[in-house]
Amino acid sequence: MKWQTPFDGKVIAREESCRICHAEKGRKIGTVDYWDIKTCSIVSCENCGHIQLDPMLNDEETSKGCFAYYVEEFSRTGTKEQLKNCERNFRRGVVFGYHLKNRHISPRFVLELGPGSGYFAAGLQFVFPAVEITVMDMFQGYDIFHIEGYLVQNHDLIRTAVKMAKQAGLIVSVDLASYNVVEANLEFLNEMISDYVDIVFANEEEARAFTGKEPEEALIHISDHCDIAVVKIGKEGSYIKSESTNVKVLPRLANCIDTTGAGDLYAAGFLYGLACDYNHELCGKIGSLVSGKVVEVIGAKMSDKVWGQIHDEIKRML
Repeated sequence: MKWQTPFDGKVIAREESCRICHAEKGRKIGTVDYWDIKTCSIVSCENCGHIQLDPMLNDEETSKGCFAYYVEEFSRTGTKEQLKNCERNFRRGVVFGYHLKNRHISPRFVLELGPGSGYFAAGLQFVFPAVEITVMDMFQGYDIFHIEGYLVQNHDLIRTAVKMAKQAGLIVSVDLASYNVVEANLEFLNEMISDYVDIVFANEEEARAFTGKEPEEALIHISDHCDIAVVKIGKEGSYIKSESTNVKVLPRLANCIDTTGAGDLYAAGFLYGLACDYNHELCGKIGSLVSGKVVEVIGAKMSDKVWGQIHDEIKRML
């Protein structure tokens, strides 16, 4: 968080009532930015004195902030420094544990919040082996972890993220994003896709850069290294290959004026279908539908009216 203002001190009407005593007023301490996600006041309750954000962050905002923390942390620190940080956090957990023990406090249950590494809690458990620790993880409640291909240039970040996602039981998908990114990170991509990735999206150029082959042969090559391979061939549609599927999905006829976001929206549509447990061919048709709609507008943002049309069309596909 970044402080925006110094101590304020004014009594204000709260946007949300106090979580403890439900008072409607509080003394404003200041204002903070939670990354670029939300701006909140820091308020001390006039009744019980409890200090809270007002309004509080919801689950989605907290999750986004946790991920932003991970991205920043792994981007600015090398592997050795990350390991040192884990060791430091473990020692802090041990020190805190003995501090509690010296005060004759023996916790039975601990709830760990936020984007921590888990090593502080492990240190605490070293002192109190019987303590039950519940960790609210950033991957909890999700089924799919999708990686935008441009991020793969940070190998340590992506390797750590996909390991964590797989450990949490998520499906991992990657969009190769650009042929020059593929060429510059070919060895790493081969390793990552073979070891951790379940779904690969690529267009013709990206597939060629990754495999050295044309679309249909590239599809077979990619599918040998992951569960689902998708090769998009522009106005000709897309190929999808998995253990249960080997199809070509025809494109949606569109009045193309701007291709911005077409690849991302195809992946979004496909993954939406997968999350709904649709078969892979239908997932591809939804991806084709959404990408075909976005090329008809300038930029990658579609109106609520267009999204309504997309939902109606998906219903007709079922």
